[in-house]
Amino acid sequence: MPSSASSIARNPITPADASGGVRIRAAVPADLPAIQAIYAHHVLHGLATYEEVPPDVDEMQRRFDEVAAKGLPYLVAERNGGVVGYGYCTLFRTRSAYRFTLEDSIYIKNGLQGNGIGKALLTGLIERCTALGYRQMIAVIGDSANAGSIGLHASQGFLRAGMLRSSGFKFGRWVDTVTMQLALGEGDGTLPSGDPRTA
Repeated sequence: MPSSASSIARNPITPADASGGVRIRAAVPADLPAIQAIYAHHVLHGLATYEEVPPDVDEMQRRFDEVAAKGLPYLVAERNGGVVGYGYCTLFRTRSAYRFTLEDSIYIKNGLQGNGIGKALLTGLIERCTALGYRQMIAVIGDSANAGSIGLHASQGFLRAGMLRSSGFKFGRWVDTVTMQLALGEGDGTLPSGDPRTA
């Protein structure tokens, strides 16, 4: 991997956004209580996730460790010293032929959506995953009426790839799942020169 790509992949901090004072940095275990609180709200009140029982901090730690063990980015957005959002990437599927494709997840603290936090997190994930050698990023979005997440991903170049109708059932109703896709770097324009999992 070129040294410039390595420096981007390892860079833990993005300077504070001039308009909103948001700083993007690598998550650390001390962030997990705040991350768990943000996610719990989405589990209990939203359709961005199809979980229905909020995982506790120990389970969030297990998930965090799993992402870190694969060398994938797990980022937080920080404002005024507090965590106001987080995002991470996981393997889209675990079978080896999917090894160049990732899935992103982003969650924003309740009441702070629409302030550029999601865009800053998604930009950070795209930059880091491209530098690591991945070629595709998939967004799996709960609820076809989730204009915020669909719009966020579209603003970063994601294209709608499909919709699974009535694939979720939450809050007493059927929910669609939207998939969107972004080519990273050269996408499928060239053959990969190595496995990003071992780079």
